[in-house]
Amino acid sequence: MIKTPNVNSSLISGLFTILLCLSVLLASAQQTPNERIIQVENNLTGRVLTSGEKPMNLQERMKHYNIKALSIAVIKDYKVDFAKAYGLADSATQSKASINTLFQAASISKSFNALAIMKLFHDKKLDLYSDINTYLKNWKFPYDSLSKGKKINTANLLSHTAGLSVHGFGGYQIGTPLPTAIQILNGTKPANSDPIKSQFAPGEKMQYSGGGTTITQQLLTDITGKPYQDYLNHTILKALNMNESTFAQPPLDHKKQHLATGYLTDGSAIKGNYHLYPEQAAAGLWTNPSDLAKYIIETQLAYQGKSSKVLNQSETKIRLTPYANSNGSALGVFIESPDSTKYFGHGGSNYGFQSAYYGSVEGGNGLAIMVNSDNGAIIPEIINSIAKVYGFKGLYQTKVINISDVPESVLESYTGRYELMPNFILTITKQGKRLFAQATGQPKIEALPKSQTKFFSKEVNATIEFVKDENGKIKELILIQGQTIHARKL
Repeated sequence: MIKTPNVNSSLISGLFTILLCLSVLLASAQQTPNERIIQVENNLTGRVLTSGEKPMNLQERMKHYNIKALSIAVIKDYKVDFAKAYGLADSATQSKASINTLFQAASISKSFNALAIMKLFHDKKLDLYSDINTYLKNWKFPYDSLSKGKKINTANLLSHTAGLSVHGFGGYQIGTPLPTAIQILNGTKPANSDPIKSQFAPGEKMQYSGGGTTITQQLLTDITGKPYQDYLNHTILKALNMNESTFAQPPLDHKKQHLATGYLTDGSAIKGNYHLYPEQAAAGLWTNPSDLAKYIIETQLAYQGKSSKVLNQSETKIRLTPYANSNGSALGVFIESPDSTKYFGHGGSNYGFQSAYYGSVEGGNGLAIMVNSDNGAIIPEIINSIAKVYGFKGLYQTKVINISDVPESVLESYTGRYELMPNFILTITKQGKRLFAQATGQPKIEALPKSQTKFFSKEVNATIEFVKDENGKIKELILIQGQTIHARKL
């Protein structure tokens, strides 16, 4: 039976939560930035902490994940509270990373692309809600029956509600031919991606499409008559004082000496150091967290009506409002409201680079993190640490779970092969007092006991529960990972 809490206990619980948040904020306010840096560096936590487990150290986690360079900026009260870089921008030359080191921002580029498109809207050169073919001159979108007679507008493209194909792009090795934007849109050589086409009618739902963003790249150049990188560098980045950043592919002049080399998860460098992305709107920005912080702060101030370096308050509110059936996807940003605090943000994943940023819509708090690695697992751990140290409400996602003591004989009864689906097996094995799960073709993951029958993973957001038959023998396990699967024991 579920016990319903009385009014007094709920009120006391609410007051305790408020006092706890205030104590964190007061403690943070009394510290110096250097003291907060040290705390951030030593409070990394993953999705789950087991009872008694201590937070982790940043540089130890870099070594664990084989990350060469990492850069962070934290925003507090509309100002950068600290910015710091760690490790090597290039291990071959032993070049140290600095706060000026440039990383590929990958899909974070979409946030700046949306700023540029909204600037055209501000200048009355574009209607966000008209058919995109009204503005496209050198290429037209090929409507077919899948769009059901509905026209795609620019807001659809920016919010991933246009119903289009091509999730993302792999980039191109230095020295290989680069396709034009039109070749990318048509999927013709030397483009290495499929053509951009309708998969369902615009406005039905949100489906992430870097292909749709690339249409806005062509749209911008058709409207302005300028190369994409020139317009973005001069009209957007310069206005935001992001003087280290660029959309050039590859970056030239003095910026070339600040480029980080991209690395694979095994620590090996990408051939040619990095890939080029002619899909500039979707993935072409080179930047660093310190420059990203300038964009975050300007967005926050513009939302408050206190600045208008690129967009005014009403246009900023349009940009930060989820569009159509987007489930949180606004124009070039994603809107999340964990614990009732609203954030705008975006993540990035290019070949050899991972990144993420968050900015609170109100209150002037935020963060940006970039690594030159295919492995971005350290990023949510750092976000948890920053949120804990600074009291950023809603961004701390760590749960503490108690570990149960399960007899070895019980663990042994769980071992065996379970059929998740035809030809896809989950194998449960035991090593001493530890249980492991391994799906076909995937690495082995430890399953930690939260009860005598239920287990969870620190690495994957999944749980499994073992079920007995009427004779007490294990007949199946229930896997919950986004969906629920009953897997019979073979």
